[in-house]
Amino acid sequence: MTATEVLPASPAAGAAPAELRVAVLGVGLMGADHVARLTRRVSGARVAVVTDAATERADQVAAEVPGCRVVPDPLAAIADPDVDAVVIATPGRFHEEQVLACIERGIPVLCEKPLTMDAASSLQIVRAEDAHTARTGRRLVQVGFMRRFDPEYAALRELVASGGLGEPLLVHCAHRNPAVPPGVTTESIVNDSVVHEVDVARFLLGEEIAAVTVLTPRSTRHAAEALSDPLLVLLETTGGRLVDVECFVSTGLAYEVRTEVVGEDGSAVIGLPHGPVRQSAGPGGAVRGTAVTPGFRERFGLAYDVEVQRWVDAARRGDVDGPGAWDGYAAQAVCAAGVEALRTGRRTEVRMESRGGTPS
Repeated sequence: MTATEVLPASPAAGAAPAELRVAVLGVGLMGADHVARLTRRVSGARVAVVTDAATERADQVAAEVPGCRVVPDPLAAIADPDVDAVVIATPGRFHEEQVLACIERGIPVLCEKPLTMDAASSLQIVRAEDAHTARTGRRLVQVGFMRRFDPEYAALRELVASGGLGEPLLVHCAHRNPAVPPGVTTESIVNDSVVHEVDVARFLLGEEIAAVTVLTPRSTRHAAEALSDPLLVLLETTGGRLVDVECFVSTGLAYEVRTEVVGEDGSAVIGLPHGPVRQSAGPGGAVRGTAVTPGFRERFGLAYDVEVQRWVDAARRGDVDGPGAWDGYAAQAVCAAGVEALRTGRRTEVRMESRGGTPS
């Protein structure tokens, strides 16, 4: 798909309003990408309003979108009568207030992860949306776990669900970044990187995570001071399956994400390099290999496009078609256990409430 192609809307969206007017809150790296996506590659929606703490950046983004206005206050943007739905790409500490404002107004919202900064406030959003659903029959909140929309992950989920591998027993995950910005901490590796594998495990296996163990092997010399990198995280599911996650954010090489499911009757792996095998001469001699994506946008660009198109289609139907508030809460509960396991060096059970409000 080229940058100018528009994804087709789903047939079910045919009877929906002609156009969804979207406010994008936060137009940094992710928000600006979403503005471009909604403007150039997604059908059935347009960006009506943008907001950002950096006013000059918001002005620059709005100037490139016909009919787009800057509303400096994100809560005012949510309340704007010309806004039908909201994409939240602001820093995580603002998400709780902004998502709750969307629920109060009764408009769909796609919130980039994390849903909120902790499990307790994420659960508050679950309860607020549950109350809205009880009154209206509609759900409003989708969380931006885009890997669910990646064709490889979707195919792997279908293979597991169909029984094509027999009962799944183990999942092996590798999540590697070439580098991370200054200020990243070991705890934020759990909250910002491992969180994707947490959602992947729940998505592929269809069950919750019951306990977390975090191991800290010898750190790479490329890691910032006081950063423990890589991490090895072991997730235990409620069904007795094990998921191991190697998270290595300072490889200095490229962006690599791989997942393998091992079942009773076979195994399947995704995320292997594609393209031709290349041989070339390097400083240390001949090199043979394939190209590896340099960053997450190259690896998951199509997943983001599909995610936002399906969100638009569902929002126009009055529906949610993706990971919801409960998935955001579950991920935060698991990451909280992961941070505790990191601090204590011990296996830590995940503390979650059930959908009905009792501990599980």
